[in-house]
Amino acid sequence: MSTESDRLTPAQLRTLFLFEALDDGQLDWLAERGRVEQRAGGTLVYGEGEPATCFFVLLRGAVAMSRQVRGDDVEVNRTDQRGVYGGAVQAYLGDQVDQVYRNSLRAVTDADFFVLPAEDFAEALRSWFPMPMHLLEGLFFGMRDSQVIVGERERLLALGSLSAGLTHELNNPAAAAVRATSVLRDRVAGMRHKLAMIADGRLDGRALHGLVALQEEAVARVATAPKLTPMATADAEDTLTDWLEEHGVDGAWDLAPILVGGGLDPAWLARVKAAVGAADLEAAVRWLTYTVDTELLMREIGDAVTRISGLVGAAKQYSQLDRAPHRVVDVHDLLDATLVMFKGKIPAEVKLVREYDRGIPPVPAYAAELNQVWTNLIDNALGAMGEKGVLTVRTGRVDDLLAVEITDTGPGIAPEVRPRIFEPFFTTKPVGAGTGLGLDISYRIVVHKHHGDIRVETEPGRTTFRVLLPITEGPPDDPSTAPTAQRQ
Repeated sequence: MSTESDRLTPAQLRTLFLFEALDDGQLDWLAERGRVEQRAGGTLVYGEGEPATCFFVLLRGAVAMSRQVRGDDVEVNRTDQRGVYGGAVQAYLGDQVDQVYRNSLRAVTDADFFVLPAEDFAEALRSWFPMPMHLLEGLFFGMRDSQVIVGERERLLALGSLSAGLTHELNNPAAAAVRATSVLRDRVAGMRHKLAMIADGRLDGRALHGLVALQEEAVARVATAPKLTPMATADAEDTLTDWLEEHGVDGAWDLAPILVGGGLDPAWLARVKAAVGAADLEAAVRWLTYTVDTELLMREIGDAVTRISGLVGAAKQYSQLDRAPHRVVDVHDLLDATLVMFKGKIPAEVKLVREYDRGIPPVPAYAAELNQVWTNLIDNALGAMGEKGVLTVRTGRVDDLLAVEITDTGPGIAPEVRPRIFEPFFTTKPVGAGTGLGLDISYRIVVHKHHGDIRVETEPGRTTFRVLLPITEGPPDDPSTAPTAQRQ
């Protein structure tokens, strides 16, 4: 644990920015009650949730502060600045809050601390600064309540917006499947009726077997039918309609589009006539048309169900249900899942461009949190462009870092605004349209949790947010894994 070595003098305490404005009597009081303690690199100074017994001020070394988020230890700060503090910082609130450490502090290197018991720290604040203490109490509880309400509102709005888009996307294939199923039921009933007419004794067994063989061939043709241009389709339908009318088949204009969709032509219908004869041609053609239409409807249902399954899979990928919080991920899967969630929100005149470098390897990451970053950046890009523009999602490699870029063709970020975009609660949107938490949350996820970096480059007509992530996971206490993020 700790080793008590010596005490600081009032003059030494005055060199710390936290105490530089205190008078001599106050410094004497602190010097008498505080002590210097050492911690070895890699050891825990205090742990989140433990009783908050001491207030710590860093004298020498480097420390890392972390918080527990759903069972994950999330690093929120790492520094070697002399005079930074932590521990029982809420001791002045007394029993109005639980007096436990709100985070964990670990010594990255061997470190020295000035340590003051929590009750002494609280007594000094309340007796030396009574009015500021009342103001701080009001500010603390007001900000806490505001952050909870606004943060929850931000998440609910984002979830509601994405859910609406996902619901819209799911509704289209679901409606198509319901419609196709209803039509399919009628076609199957019609097929049974026509088969009974054909097989009522007018066809011998050999002709009936030949017709069934043609039916199987028609099914096979549906699977390999070429996709025709609208002009070619119209010409083929006209040709087939003329052939059917010439051979006395009623309603040729209804049958021709289905037969053409199945890849059938007059030459193939001539084989049907040869198999059943002119007298039974219309019944045979209608039976085969039902067969082709049934196959086309089943393909439509299959496509719709596959689309629904794909959307559900994308939603699951986006939310990271049933997945380990931290794992090796392919960022392209995460980006694609997020873009699927946004499909209903992307205006018709906004072009989406994907420029993926598939050669970059998977990276260790908290996938659900990265999806939140992509959501915030894409939502901001769409908001900047309005109803028209180009949204580019690009991946690549910068040295030993993976880079993800979100670029929009909006008006750009004003120079006077740019230094503040990562500040919590700062927003350029109208009152009520944004909370100003999106970029702050993204910054903390990328920089503090993933030891990466997030940067912005902007000019009129082009703004790029670049997220840099380590490709390999560095040692947890290695300062090199936490590059300095550029908030401007």
